Amino acid sequence: MPSPVLSDAREAFLSARGLNKSVSLPREVFWRAGERKLVMNNIDLTLYPGERVGLVGLSGSGKTTLLRSLLAIEAPDTGSITCQQREVSPASTAQLRWFRRLVQYIPQDPASSLDPRMSVRALVVEPLIRLRVDCNSDERAREVLEQVGLDAQFLDRHPHELSGGQAQRVAIARAIATRPRFLLADEPLSGLDLPVRAQVISVLKRLCDESGTGLLMVSHDLSVVAKLCQRTLVMDDGNIVEDRPTASLWRNPRHPVTLALINAVTQLPTCALPSCNAAEVEALL
Repeated sequence: MPSPVLSDAREAFLSARGLNKSVSLPREVFWRAGERKLVMNNIDLTLYPGERVGLVGLSGSGKTTLLRSLLAIEAPDTGSITCQQREVSPASTAQLRWFRRLVQYIPQDPASSLDPRMSVRALVVEPLIRLRVDCNSDERAREVLEQVGLDAQFLDRHPHELSGGQAQRVAIARAIATRPRFLLADEPLSGLDLPVRAQVISVLKRLCDESGTGLLMVSHDLSVVAKLCQRTLVMDDGNIVEDRPTASLWRNPRHPVTLALINAVTQLPTCALPSCNAAEVEALL
């Protein structure tokens, strides 16, 4: 099934065309090869400069595989990915240095992705060194911590001395240190309680607005996407089944998976959007 793509006259920043990827399922018996599952099915996707996009879907729909492909961490079986009309595929750090400066990753669980032996200062400075960014690294570390709402006293702390919200802010500071044009985030708010989640959403939205940085955020929670993203993609069984402005998608879900995700949010008593009607969603964007 071809993926619906919104028409836009702007020049694309990151584009994927015809992405296909299958993975082997566990063997049921050791003497028989396991079946293969298609996790990306002819995916077409265009991301434009400065836009905030949500990528949602049920578990196993292919969201993370698509994100890893866009990050040039793993290659699709077929298809192509371009950034500013330059082809991107998995390669060494040296070969992809130009791309890593432009596109940075915010992990799902910073507590496990941040090296416990390194200070916050070292963690934030590391991408500047690896990508050979010419700047005063210590000054830049202080600057990005301030941007995410942490003061200089955190520079000499280590990951185990941070709360979950503080660790996620450090992960964001590390991601924006190179002044990227686009951030790709994998469930960056999972595991955070509602007040901390709201703070991190506010940080991400402000950073994107002030710097013009784009954001693609993978999430299973449509309430989070509604608060942060102007456009939403819905994946199901390896396909992008919806690609529309977020308020329009909430007002008139066209696919059963979209409706299921909206119902999952509206039925939660502690939902971030207690009454998820179109007017409230539009007011958030």
